[in-house]
Amino acid sequence: MDKNTLLERLGRQQIETPSWGFSASGTRFGTFPQPWSATTLEEKLADAGEAQRYTGILPRVALHIPWDKPTGALKDWQAVAACARQHGLGIGAINPNVFQDPDYQYGSFCHPDPRVRRKALDHHLECVEIAKAAGSDGLSLWFADGTNYPGQDDFRARRQRMLACFQELYRALPPQLRLYIEYKFYEPAWYHTDLGDWGAAALLCRKLGPQATVLVDTGHHPLGTNIEWIVASLLDEGLLGGFHFNSRKYGDDDLTVGSINPYELFLIYNELAAAEEEGQATAAGRCAARVAYMFDQCHAYKNTIEATIQSAMTVQEAYAKALLVDRAALQRARQACDVTGAEEVLKDAYHSDVRPLLRELRTSQGRDPEPLKAFRASGYSERAVAQRSRRPVARAGAAG
Repeated sequence: MDKNTLLERLGRQQIETPSWGFSASGTRFGTFPQPWSATTLEEKLADAGEAQRYTGILPRVALHIPWDKPTGALKDWQAVAACARQHGLGIGAINPNVFQDPDYQYGSFCHPDPRVRRKALDHHLECVEIAKAAGSDGLSLWFADGTNYPGQDDFRARRQRMLACFQELYRALPPQLRLYIEYKFYEPAWYHTDLGDWGAAALLCRKLGPQATVLVDTGHHPLGTNIEWIVASLLDEGLLGGFHFNSRKYGDDDLTVGSINPYELFLIYNELAAAEEEGQATAAGRCAARVAYMFDQCHAYKNTIEATIQSAMTVQEAYAKALLVDRAALQRARQACDVTGAEEVLKDAYHSDVRPLLRELRTSQGRDPEPLKAFRASGYSERAVAQRSRRPVARAGAAG
């Protein structure tokens, strides 16, 4: 690939930031005071705008409902969208919340009680209206539904309840709105999870229709799972809708992307880049052109904006390396069953130092070539601490 084409493709890369990623975070046992963290939606949008200012690949911010409902000066969703635009942003995916209300202790869409299912469904229908009002084109859905003990509930009955709720939700979607259906191997349900793996999510999408797609959270898998194979399979089926990028060592740790296994991130992007190059000729190529990329991270111990910028730089590097893979050489090695040679083609790309290329890209865009250093020198965090340090800490929660 020639340099101009490489820079052009890198210039199109985009990732959504999560509003909750700019709030105070910690662990499942408590939230730690972080004097720089955002405590209002206006502050979250301002912080997301700073991350976009220095990276150029973070133009949209995902919102979580009800955490991000308009208050104060932001009196409605049009005002929220206008505030986002003031910070150089658009509104990304809308994330409903059906995992914190006490009514959802035994499930939401899968709950045995029709009253609870109706409540959960009405919340999702509300989020459809919010998406339309705020200019979003997607709902990002994660369900904590599951059981903790054998015999607690009927697996097939729960599946049928979930499908019935999804079918009503799907009928309410405007044509431009997509569903990104997330799965999770375990937690908070320990015996079984109703959407426990990519297959369960894919089957559901097949029953619903083309606006329903699978969202891959890179932290939602058992140890040792080959996530890049899952990505390739979903691309091949035309069902890959998006990502929640993060890293994990043991479980759903939500660490900053690439902090634990950057080679895995490269291998995921390798599958995506290969499909992109197929273009409209294949289902995988058409699917790759519509994938939505998002972060879902808990920036424990890190300055939230710095962690977001760091993550943006990491995915830029992973994508750039994936674009450098010599596809022709890789194909020749595969055809010859040259296992070592094929791996070396990937390793050659992975070990390439793409940082000078990305510095050149940022300079051509009128941005500082070193985003993290530039942000640290800007004084924004110090000003935010001075303004926010006396405010109460807001619980960030976990988006799934």
